[in-house]
Amino acid sequence: MHELGIVFYIIRDVKKAAQENGVEKVSAVVMNIGEVSTIIPEYLTDCWRWAADKEDMLRGCELKINIIPAVTHCDGCGCEYETVPNGKKCPSCGSESTWLLRGNEVEIKEIEV
Repeated sequence: MHELGIVFYIIRDVKKAAQENGVEKVSAVVMNIGEVSTIIPEYLTDCWRWAADKEDMLRGCELKINIIPAVTHCDGCGCEYETVPNGKKCPSCGSESTWLLRGNEVEIKEIEV
């Protein structure tokens, strides 16, 4: 379960941003998580609750997750399509000359105080 390691990095970054801005208590952290990022949101939330409650600044802090749909771009025809149902092969032209445009993100979007 790599989600716990990710949570430790999130906590580190949130605490640093809060301290740099004179914030003593964080009420929520909003994450953008890509659909194909390999992160399981439920595991991330469970790990967050366990780890955040050990930090005074984050005790009771909510983790909000936005799922970013995976979209692939086809170099063959320029089509952008949903990655998960179609995979690497373009549904418009059949080309496999494709690349992931978005959907692999793991980023802190907002810190609410």
